Amino acid sequence: RWPRWGSLALFGVFAVVAVVVYHGALRGPALFDDVIYLVSNPYTEPLSCKNVGEILDPWGPAKLFTANYAPVHLLATALERHFFGVNFALGYHLVNVLIHALNAVLLVAWLRKSSIRVPAAVAGGAFFLLHPANVEAVAWMSQLKSDGSLAFALGSLLLLRRAPPLALLLFALSLLTKASGMFALPTAAALLWSDRGAGRRDWAWLVAWAVFAVLFAIPQVQSFAHLGAVDVQAFDDPWVQLRTIAAVGARYLAMSPFAIGVSAWQEPAPAISWLDGWWLLALPLGLLLLWRLVASLRARSVEAAFWVSAAASFVPVSQLFPFATPVANRYLYFILPGLIGGVLLAGEDLLRAHPIGPMARRVAGAVALAWLAFFGWQSAQRASLWQMDTLLMLDAARHYPDGATAHVLRARSLAQAGDVDGEAAGAQH
Repeated sequence: RWPRWGSLALFGVFAVVAVVVYHGALRGPALFDDVIYLVSNPYTEPLSCKNVGEILDPWGPAKLFTANYAPVHLLATALERHFFGVNFALGYHLVNVLIHALNAVLLVAWLRKSSIRVPAAVAGGAFFLLHPANVEAVAWMSQLKSDGSLAFALGSLLLLRRAPPLALLLFALSLLTKASGMFALPTAAALLWSDRGAGRRDWAWLVAWAVFAVLFAIPQVQSFAHLGAVDVQAFDDPWVQLRTIAAVGARYLAMSPFAIGVSAWQEPAPAISWLDGWWLLALPLGLLLLWRLVASLRARSVEAAFWVSAAASFVPVSQLFPFATPVANRYLYFILPGLIGGVLLAGEDLLRAHPIGPMARRVAGAVALAWLAFFGWQSAQRASLWQMDTLLMLDAARHYPDGATAHVLRARSLAQAGDVDGEAAGAQH
């Protein structure tokens, strides 16, 4: 049983926890992409009818400025610049943190709607709230697009059958905030498949979702082809591309439960060898997930919707369509809700088949609380990195000592030491 005021109370608790965890980033300045959206973007300042028209134009230059057709994100950013200016960083950060807390509550609502018990659902929402990988999507001001897009997408899934016109609107807003919101379309199809009460009217509304998705994809693909796509020489061998896709997936699966591999500006190499460790890890993990997906689809279980959600969120960043940064903490933001729901539902199936006693449940609860506390501490540490660009670059260099960021830092150090030849060699590398 879930009282009507429960979600509001939970949001209050999650919001307070999120503000405490992200305290170290709340006054951080505009960093990297923030400059593109908040400082130098000519379409988000001033907030004028002319700029609004340029932002909404699917064929205009505004989308080429950011390599995406995301008018809702640019309009939201324009509103933020109008109210906060460029010096009130606290305002931008608080908006992201509060939307992140809202997303955790919406995830709890989705889990409860899927018949997951209240303690497990709240724990799943807290896991999402405190996950260290999500810091990048929350502490980075320009990632309002990720936070906002996920909020609209989760809202559309919750209202899929209850209020179909509003669900369609929220799905459209999700796509127009960030293309990653596309995951909601196959997830909605899986939800209707698992709901034996769904009728023709519900499927007709889903067709409307698909029509809007196709219309949105036209300017989005054009923009990606113009600025986002990259040519990866190693992918001239299709087997290397296939292994890399699997290896990227394995990295996200390792990052999800244990935060293994969380780092600023990740630069993993393609899986050139058949003995690549991440590719080999992907084989058993992939087979396990495929088994759960097929089994839950055949049983028309709501669990299938969560696995579909995770898979659909992974596809755009999988290197199926090569781009520069396939592994990044912020991309897990869309993958994680599906994995959380799938694991919780699979776990409930396992407990029904093999019940455990009260003592084992208490131990499991204590472990879960300790896990969440550790994640909260880790997230607080990572949030403090967003006070300065150098801190983020040092974090990237520590995890990828042979990466481009590490070479830039070394070149900078050599330049400060007066070693011009060493600086040039480092910059060229």
